[in-house]
Amino acid sequence: MVLARFLPRDEKFFDYFREAATNATEVATLLYEVLDQPQDAERKIRRMRDLEHRGDEITHQVYNALNRTFVTPLDREDIRDLASKIDDFTDDMEEIGRRVRLYKIAEPTKPAVLLAKIIREQAGIIAQAVSRLENAKEAQVLVHETVEVNRLEDEGDDVLNQALGSLYEGATDIPALVKAIHWGEIYNLLEDTTDRGEDIANTIEAIVMKNA
Repeated sequence: MVLARFLPRDEKFFDYFREAATNATEVATLLYEVLDQPQDAERKIRRMRDLEHRGDEITHQVYNALNRTFVTPLDREDIRDLASKIDDFTDDMEEIGRRVRLYKIAEPTKPAVLLAKIIREQAGIIAQAVSRLENAKEAQVLVHETVEVNRLEDEGDDVLNQALGSLYEGATDIPALVKAIHWGEIYNLLEDTTDRGEDIANTIEAIVMKNA
């Protein structure tokens, strides 16, 4: 084991995780603003796209660091998995922004705003949890935070079910039907994104349990 002291070791993985989670939180905040107040949505959606590209760059930095590092602070597969899941979370949010622009969404709906709020809350908790990963003494707090992210995902399921249950009420002509179909896609994408948040939380919990 003495040899390991002289082998390449990169402790920047935690920095990359924090940067990726912070980036995702900014995207989540913009997504909420786009759906809550569609005014100036075009500029916010462009910013979401830029941040999604930044998320890709961070993920590539993690992969490159893994390729050049012999000794890692966590299992290599866990590092790759967490980086990938944060990237997926960010990608999904950016995709929702693209759909809002594509469908020329101009008026917010209560379910969309509620789901976006849940995603924003998940992102904030994930960012807090990621910042604790480096400290083994934070294990209990980390587990509590992952449970909260999972609870929010359950809340998202409830919002989606209610939204889909009344989606076609009042859709009595073709334009109204098309609008309902578009909102149905967006609602499902929003709920899928809460699932991505839960995936991150589950990955973090697994890392904590493995390294406790």
